[in-house]
Amino acid sequence: MLSRARVEEILKDAGVLLEGHFLLTSGRHSGQYMQCANILKYPAYAEEIAKHLAEGFKDDQVDIVIGPAMGGIIIAYELARQIGCENLFAERENGKMVLRRGFTIPKGARVVVAEDVVTTGGSVREVIDIVKEQGGELVGVAVLVDRSNGNVDFGTKLVPAYQAEVVSYDADRCPICNSGIPLVKPGSRKVK
Repeated sequence: MLSRARVEEILKDAGVLLEGHFLLTSGRHSGQYMQCANILKYPAYAEEIAKHLAEGFKDDQVDIVIGPAMGGIIIAYELARQIGCENLFAERENGKMVLRRGFTIPKGARVVVAEDVVTTGGSVREVIDIVKEQGGELVGVAVLVDRSNGNVDFGTKLVPAYQAEVVSYDADRCPICNSGIPLVKPGSRKVK
């Protein structure tokens, strides 16, 4: 198992943990941002983190690891490789997360859902619904970064490589705005 310090070292070295003045998807401002996709640029780091996550499921007889597109695809693949099981991904079709490309989850299959980052857990919940609709047995959820600091509850085991609470502010009450640090909009989604 990796220590929290080692995971943090990896995340910083890979450019995941960013400091500055950020406009979040919610419209709120923050002095920190977690750009989790950056770790996936480094296969050795992804492998090291996935080995760490796999330890959390070593006694669970996992049959399938599934991740939501886009962020969960690579981490789910590498976790499945470490566990030695099948890997799938779900993707959006007409705004709904679905299985495509002939992917199915056999009834009774033991499944782990994997994601790069969880804040509210919306995409993970959608994939959990797919697992249950297909008749799979949810074993747990693995995440690279849990930004809820352990506050998200999926009703199953949660194995994060790293937990953090990213402090954010209402845009009109942001103390960083007065510091002169430029506001940056990172991420992959449009601001609401």
